[in-house]
Amino acid sequence: MHREQTGAAGDEVPVGPLAGFTVGVTAARRADELGALLRRRGAEVMYAPALRIVPLADDSELLAATKQLIDSAPDVVVATTAIGFRGWVEAADGWGLGDALLARLREVRLLARGPKVRGAIRAAGLTEEWYPASESMAEVLERLLEEGVEGHRIAVQLHGEPLPGFVESLRAGGAEVVGVPVYRWMPPEDIGPVDRLLDATVARALDAVTFTSAPAAASLLDRAERRGMREELLDALRHDVLPACVGPVTALPLEAHDVPTSQPERFRLGPLAQLLTAELPGRVRPLPVAGRRLEIRGHAVVVDGELRTVPPAGMALLRALARRPGWVVARSELLRSLPGRGGMSTRWRRRWLGCGRLSARRSSSRRWSSGVSAGARSVGRHEVRGRVAVLLPGLRPGPRRGPPRAPLLNRRRGWNAGGAGLRGLRVTRGAGTLKGDRIGPSPKG
Repeated sequence: MHREQTGAAGDEVPVGPLAGFTVGVTAARRADELGALLRRRGAEVMYAPALRIVPLADDSELLAATKQLIDSAPDVVVATTAIGFRGWVEAADGWGLGDALLARLREVRLLARGPKVRGAIRAAGLTEEWYPASESMAEVLERLLEEGVEGHRIAVQLHGEPLPGFVESLRAGGAEVVGVPVYRWMPPEDIGPVDRLLDATVARALDAVTFTSAPAAASLLDRAERRGMREELLDALRHDVLPACVGPVTALPLEAHDVPTSQPERFRLGPLAQLLTAELPGRVRPLPVAGRRLEIRGHAVVVDGELRTVPPAGMALLRALARRPGWVVARSELLRSLPGRGGMSTRWRRRWLGCGRLSARRSSSRRWSSGVSAGARSVGRHEVRGRVAVLLPGLRPGPRRGPPRAPLLNRRRGWNAGGAGLRGLRVTRGAGTLKGDRIGPSPKG
């Protein structure tokens, strides 16, 4: 797994429609193509191929199926993917059976799932009888059943999984079905990227995960089951992380676990990227803060149209404050919202946030970063009790309430929240609130 970013922390990056969002890509093939489409729209991409393709020449099942079809001609052959059909012909050539296979295919009815498969068929010197405009296997199945399949022998090119619904429906209609396993999906040799993607999904560090094949979705669920985190993964996909599937067949393993998915109208990578471009920004609620427009995205914020990257802890705190603007957020809840809350003691989380007794003197050597609060108004060095102060550009702290206790740090003498890029971030013994005119102190009490 590797991640590609659109900018460094503090850089003023032109805001693309997916800027500030992180998308996981589980595809084994064409992953770079999908990643490029997402990056051009501003997204950060996390690659974690959930499967690998077994080379066709090593697949003895394909050789056996090819010989069977050459020896006994089927009535219909259904080609499902372009890469699979080309690979089948190339593998037959390698076995010395290429000419015999093509000769047999010229004698039978040849159906294609879509225009790409049609192109592969014609490149081999063959002609398809028909293909559906929807590129849907459901439409292929409907046509075959309407024509009647009883007593017919139908060869179906499998694309990584046995297509149980399709095959079973044909058999229920009285057909003899010969599966042609053109390529086989196997777990990746390096499982580390998949584990890291699972961890990021459960931690809500991803905004969306894309799936381009049903086997990839099933493989991810299987790996989560082996690690004892399947329910956590399903909960994240049901509520917080958008599962985007290239089509309804791809979505089946997820929908079998009651995970709602988003799918483009056309089952292609381009429409899949367009789907994310439309849906992810729509999940963000703009907030008016101190006369500015604030959007809290996945790993960054947009302030008045400018992207500001913020490390995970700062983003977690902003999200916690923004869930209910104007409502008090208890310190304990803010602490629970921090990344890694399961492995970090409360004492160290408090220190990380600047709680407890971290003094202004100790923090005076820290430098301010150029994150969200670039150009923040300097706050006088005074003390307040029970507040969270997160200063955006031009944002002023609210009036002081209660006796002085913990320092609210100013531009010169301040603590940077562990490099979070949020000037003046301070969590003390009380709570915080996000209001329309400020992100400032919570009421005493």
